[in-house]
Amino acid sequence: MNDPEPCRIKQEDIEQQIDLMEETKEIEEHQVKTEEISWSSSLKNDNICFTCFHCGKSFSCKRNLELEIIFHFGGKPYACDECEKIFTIKGNLIEHIRIHTAEKPHTRDQCGKSSPQKQNLDEHEKIHTLERPYECDQCGMSFPYKRNLDKHMRIHTGEKPHKCDQCGKSFAQKGNLKVHMKIHTGEKPYACDQCGKSFAQKRNLHEHMKVHTGERPYTCDQCGKCFIHKTNLNEHMTIHTGEKPHMCAQCGKSYTQKGGLREHMKIHSGEKPHTCDQCGKSFRKSGVFKVHLLTHSRERLYSCDQCGKRFFRADFLKDHMKVHTKEKPYVCSLCGKSFSQMGTLKLHQKRHSGVKDHVCSECGKAFFTDGALKVHRTVHTRETPYKCSHCDKSFKRSEYLRIHERIHTGEKPYRCHSCGKSFTHFSSLTAHKKKHMSEIIE
Repeated sequence: MNDPEPCRIKQEDIEQQIDLMEETKEIEEHQVKTEEISWSSSLKNDNICFTCFHCGKSFSCKRNLELEIIFHFGGKPYACDECEKIFTIKGNLIEHIRIHTAEKPHTRDQCGKSSPQKQNLDEHEKIHTLERPYECDQCGMSFPYKRNLDKHMRIHTGEKPHKCDQCGKSFAQKGNLKVHMKIHTGEKPYACDQCGKSFAQKRNLHEHMKVHTGERPYTCDQCGKCFIHKTNLNEHMTIHTGEKPHMCAQCGKSYTQKGGLREHMKIHSGEKPHTCDQCGKSFRKSGVFKVHLLTHSRERLYSCDQCGKRFFRADFLKDHMKVHTKEKPYVCSLCGKSFSQMGTLKLHQKRHSGVKDHVCSECGKAFFTDGALKVHRTVHTRETPYKCSHCDKSFKRSEYLRIHERIHTGEKPYRCHSCGKSFTHFSSLTAHKKKHMSEIIE
């Protein structure tokens, strides 16, 4: 690359300033001689000799004053041939050119890091010395570089200078904007070599890989349970602490996990994103929706060996078995009543709190449970989406259909333990038991 050539500037103005500078020098030299102070003594005592008429700034070196005068007239005489960036000092241009040539002459012995500019290496040195000279006056956090402090200050000021031109969302950090842009482009450059799943961010891929390796590095020190992600551990810890940091702004109900609050908010918004394509019924929760789909398939694979009752899911059967074992591990802290299922305890506790968070969108009536609200909603509609596969009868609710179908299947799930007789309906079994009681009394 050729030596940098100076750019053209207003030559007449510079010459005029140089003449003024020379006159000033003669006057100052005369004053120095009058006071019997030598030029060498002047330099030794760091006395300032050259003053700029534009800004009043003084210099001990004539060359520095010349550069200052050039600066006032907009002169940046050294231009880069590659990118046309211009510099006042030739040395700065030489340092800059190394960006284009990829030359990195400055190397750190300790870690081998190289840099085109020595000042960048000096900044890097702070990583090894743990020097953090830039401190936030708001929270006391320290940083090795001023640019880190400047970025951090946006947390306190709320400044978000980096704006997405697609959706208008703003970000405090440029890196966060770059990550966000992948949402619009659909770019997912990081792919899992095990299952092919792709991710927009490299750290998300690292987290995903733990699924394949089985790695669960985060362990609860209370119960020993292990987790893939630290966020999952943090959420789990609220079970032990009893902390419920996520509160609903509308009704004041609190949750240990953010996901629980998100699901709860659908009650107020009326949002039901999961819709059954067979009967049109909609659900707030994905889990409840999946259970509902099983009602159409009629598959009840899990059977109770005590009473023969069948269930869609293994966990439903497990809960049911507590009816036979009389196990009631869930105790109400307010009244001491025990329950076989956690869900039943939660419903019971609503009676104490008086919270009725299931509201009918038609008439505004509120209920303790979602099931009670569903039963109530049948008042407002004449639809009977649950049709019997054996006859033309249809029903408003799936449980009504299930009870009806016992007529066709001959199923009698309710058995009397005294005489062994079985019944289609629970009410029939209750009436039958009363007969046994009356016989005993007689």
